[in-house]
Amino acid sequence: MPSGHLSHRIVAVKPITVPAPGRSVDLQVKVTAPLSGRNLPVIVFSHGNAWSMDGYEPLADRWAATGFIVVQPTHPDSRRNGIKWDDPRFATIWRVRITDLHAVLDGLGDILRQAGGLETRVDHERIAVVGHSWGAQTAGALLGARVLDADGIPGEDFSHSAVSAGALIAATGTGDTLTPFAAEHLPFMRPDYSTMTAPTLVIAGGRDQSQLSTRGPEWFTDAYHLSPAPKSLLAIAEGEHTLGGLAGEMAAETTDEDPARVALVADAISAYLHDAFKLDNAAWATLNNAAAGDGTWNITSK
Repeated sequence: MPSGHLSHRIVAVKPITVPAPGRSVDLQVKVTAPLSGRNLPVIVFSHGNAWSMDGYEPLADRWAATGFIVVQPTHPDSRRNGIKWDDPRFATIWRVRITDLHAVLDGLGDILRQAGGLETRVDHERIAVVGHSWGAQTAGALLGARVLDADGIPGEDFSHSAVSAGALIAATGTGDTLTPFAAEHLPFMRPDYSTMTAPTLVIAGGRDQSQLSTRGPEWFTDAYHLSPAPKSLLAIAEGEHTLGGLAGEMAAETTDEDPARVALVADAISAYLHDAFKLDNAAWATLNNAAAGDGTWNITSK
């Protein structure tokens, strides 16, 4: 089935509580999936700062309609948990986020059972992680990226053996140009992509000017340029940080509302993963051919 073909009726189940010892609040997830089909690949999605499992419906629904099971955890930094920048727990949330994704992957069978018997319809050999903004750095850790300490030494390896591909949307760039605020409050935003070996699609907006870095929009392409092949980069010339409204059309932080741009991001990820999983390469090939004649976005690969 071509990954761009929205043929499936979908269903969503929430909340499902996932065992996560030591967490200050319960780890809950939402599962969105096709009503029919077997051997379904999986996307575990990590939301951006302050969001939750209830955001990013334009992505989750579109992926499910192309045949994916989508699992969305709510991380501790969600607005509903009220953990602010000055909260003593904030400094460790980046690690909790990564642990959340591990807990979802390790407990995937039970999660899918609770979501209506999906455990009999899943393909455990085709699991991807995807994230936006802070969620992209979180997902990147499971794809092999590490975090540099104050001395520039790479930290521990958080990759997960179940993950074989992924996509990073508006991912943090290298940390040597953090603003003073970011350096103080977000010192973990120093990714090392040299060990991110898994096949990954990086998506960056040409008008995404971060308040956390003194560099321009090219900061968000580091995950592509500084990681080993195989990688692809989807660059969207007019895209800002929400790339058209990924978390929802009316979300307050959407500065560049554009449903077509959201659909492009969703379909590019679906097509890329279908190709990476060796399920179907037609949609990814079609997308690459389409990009060649359209100056508003382009794809490069290595």
